[in-house]
Amino acid sequence: MKKRRVLTGGALGVLLALGLVVGIFLFQKKPPAPLTRLANPVPAMPEAPPLTVSKEIIKKGQTLSDILAQYHFSRAEIHQLTEDIKPVLSQKRVLAGHEMRFYTDSEGKVRAIEYDIDDRSYLLISRKEGGFEAVKKEFPYETKPAFIGGTIEDILINAVLQGNEKPILAMGLADLFAWDIDFYSELRKGDSFRMVFEKKFLDGKFTGYGEILTAEFICQGRTFQAFRFTYPDTKKSDYFDAGGKSLRKEFLRSPFPYARITSRFSYSRLHPIRKVYRAHYGVDYGAPVGTPVHATADGLVTFAGWNGASGRMVRIRHKNSYETMYLHLQRILVKAGDRVKSGEDIGTVGSSGESTGPHLDYRIKQGGSYINPLSWKFAPVEPLRPEFKEAFDLAVKGYSVLLDAPFIRLSAWLR
Repeated sequence: MKKRRVLTGGALGVLLALGLVVGIFLFQKKPPAPLTRLANPVPAMPEAPPLTVSKEIIKKGQTLSDILAQYHFSRAEIHQLTEDIKPVLSQKRVLAGHEMRFYTDSEGKVRAIEYDIDDRSYLLISRKEGGFEAVKKEFPYETKPAFIGGTIEDILINAVLQGNEKPILAMGLADLFAWDIDFYSELRKGDSFRMVFEKKFLDGKFTGYGEILTAEFICQGRTFQAFRFTYPDTKKSDYFDAGGKSLRKEFLRSPFPYARITSRFSYSRLHPIRKVYRAHYGVDYGAPVGTPVHATADGLVTFAGWNGASGRMVRIRHKNSYETMYLHLQRILVKAGDRVKSGEDIGTVGSSGESTGPHLDYRIKQGGSYINPLSWKFAPVEPLRPEFKEAFDLAVKGYSVLLDAPFIRLSAWLR
């Protein structure tokens, strides 16, 4: 005879916490009322035949006028339409690679148009008397939670692919822990991860990922955890560890998530071109030409241009007397006087100046002196606001249960 399981007070508390978190999640993520993406874009008589749809992928160099002309819009109509959508469409032109859908009646006249602005919204343009009406709409995504866990054999991307997910999810996980883990130099075989995240669906088809809700990464025996928390008053979200410390630090660990270190910070290194021993005050990252280079912290660009042996270089001033430098760039995407955010693209990898191959020489100064970017301990920023500690702790308990639950049971239960 099997023994009946009795829930202890602690276990019951955890289950209640879990129920609360899931309830909040389902309430917040409840899909909006279905938006007819365009079953019938304009009022029509019941006996009117259905509209037919034609899809166009905008080609490089194509303008809105070019595309409208293909659908027999007159010059006057094209002018009227472009004027009518100006208050709604902030960008000045349609973008290559984006989709447009034209809905025509039985006589071949376009009654409505949809233009995908980005992966979240589209522009609905409908004919009306005397012109056109433009409305920006959100895609009616259905968001579902999902789970993945894996063990590192070589690189993180391959471990995520083994879980039947896409590389961009690996990039999101790397970005989440980028302040604490260098995902090229520090990963070892046997490191592991697990996380709960959102998957987005449109018309029943997977379209991409939403937010990572909670994650854990074990790197060389060290455990790093992330819990997403949205403040009830401001609706702003951030990631914290279990104690409420922000995962974000003053600086990212490196200017890009995936690049190999080819030379480290040293006070005496053989210069590869001049063949003399001299200090190397930066870290060299080998990467293909054109790889985007990110600013490692918010700051002000103080120099962007050619700097002798350093080639094309960007220098950024940050708070607390920090300064970063990015050398040997192929392209520079900022100019002196620009304010940049952490993670923003500021240039691309090249081999300009005194360089033997494509790489980035990344340097940091603090108080005017060079420091080792790989060993310096940067302080966390913006900890959890204390008035929300109780709500956060409850969310952590629920998320911890999600991470600890067996994969099959968790997947079935979440869906």
